[in-house]
Amino acid sequence: MNTLSTPTEPAVLEYRLSALDRCDSCGAQAYIAAEVNGSELLFCAHHGRKYEEKLRTMATSWHDETARLLESV
Repeated sequence: MNTLSTPTEPAVLEYRLSALDRCDSCGAQAYIAAEVNGSELLFCAHHGRKYEEKLRTMATSWHDETARLLESV
């Protein structure tokens, strides 16, 4: 007998952007990922902040790892 269960909480995508993830605007290392219309957009801290206000109104998710820039300081 097969039993199907429904998760009580949605799965949380936990990932860390790597040095291989590049900003779609300038090619620098990406620290921000936004999902807009089913597509993932990657941005460096500079371009993420530059476009954040407009993108947040359209984005279905916003993943910000810019705090990592201060970890090694």
